[in-house]
Amino acid sequence: MVPSNKHWWIRRTKYPKQKKHMPIYISSIAHFVPPDIFTNSYFEDKVDTTDEWIKSRTGISERRFQTEGHLSDLLLPAVEQCLKERGIGPEEIDCVIVATITPDNRFPSASATLQAKAGMVNAWGYDISAACSGFLYGLMTGAGLITGGTCKKVLVCGGDKMSSILNFKDRTTCILFGDGGGVALLESTDDDSIGIQDSILRMDGKGGQFLYMSDHGDGAKAPFEEYPDEIKQHYVIQDGQSVFKSAVVGMADVSAEIMERNALTADDISWLVPHQANLRIIDATARRMGLDPTKVIINIDKYGNTTAGTIPICLSELHHEGKLKYGDKVILASFGAGFTWGSILLTWGIKS
Repeated sequence: MVPSNKHWWIRRTKYPKQKKHMPIYISSIAHFVPPDIFTNSYFEDKVDTTDEWIKSRTGISERRFQTEGHLSDLLLPAVEQCLKERGIGPEEIDCVIVATITPDNRFPSASATLQAKAGMVNAWGYDISAACSGFLYGLMTGAGLITGGTCKKVLVCGGDKMSSILNFKDRTTCILFGDGGGVALLESTDDDSIGIQDSILRMDGKGGQFLYMSDHGDGAKAPFEEYPDEIKQHYVIQDGQSVFKSAVVGMADVSAEIMERNALTADDISWLVPHQANLRIIDATARRMGLDPTKVIINIDKYGNTTAGTIPICLSELHHEGKLKYGDKVILASFGAGFTWGSILLTWGIKS
C-alpha cells in the first residue's frame, strides 16, 4: 500500500551546493542502437493496442530491438567510436563503469565482459544497477574516482537490452521499451568554466514495489521473444500509474532544484536532456523549469525507453548533429526503478 502522505517518496531536505573540486568533463561521447526497427504496428497482433493508442499515451512511434547478441555487443560499437573520436587507445582507460539492468550474465559483470571485448586491458570496473538513473549515477561515481586521484580516464557506459526482459504479451510494458546504449569518457580539465557543475542524486526503496523484476534468471540471454513459463520471475513488472505519478513530480523537482541552487533561469539553460520514459513526463519537467520546448531533447519517438541508455544516446545525438556547443549549460534529469532519480548540471566542454 502507498502511504497516505502525498509524494511520500520525495526527500524534502534541501542540500547545499557541492564544494568546488577539480573540474571533470565529458571529453568524448558516442552511442549505438540496433539496426532493426519495430514500429507500433508490430504490437497490434500481439497485444490489444494500436499505433494511435501508443503514440497518444507515450509519444513512441518506433523502437530498436537487438535480435542477436548481448548487451556487451550493443555497447562495443559505442565504446570504439568514443575512443576513436578522442584519439586514444583502449589501453588508456583506467576504469569502465557500466550502468545497466540487462548484463550479459549475472556474473562476470558487464564491465568485465566489455573490458575484454574492447581491449581495455589496464581498466578495472564495475556495474551499476540503478535502472533509468544508472547513467547519472555512473557519471558522478566516475567523476569521484578522478577527483580522488584514483583514475585519469573513466569510461561511463549506459545501456540496456530491454527486449531480453520484456513479456511481449504484456501491453503495459512491452510497448514502452527499446534497446540501445551510449558511452561517455570522463577526464579532468584545468578549465573551471566547463564540466560537471553540480548534481542531485536520490533514491527511495519504498518505490521498488511499483517497478521491478524479481529474478533475472537467464532472461538476458534468452532468444528474442521466447518466454520462460514463470513470466513474473523473468520480466519487467510495472504499476504504470504509480510510476507515472511519481516520475512527473520527482524528475521535475530535482531539475527545478538544481536550477534554483545555482541561481539559474530558463534563459541560462541551453538544453534539458531528460530520461526518455514518457513524453508527458518530459513535458511536465520542462514546464516546471520554465523552458521553451525547443530546448528539450526528445528522441523517445524513435527509440522508446532504453532505460540506462536514454540520456547518453540523447547527448551523443545532440553532439554529433552539431547542436551542442562548447559552453552550453545542460541539465540531465532522470527517474527510474528503485525509485531512483536525479539531475546533473554541466557545461559542455567538447569543442566542435
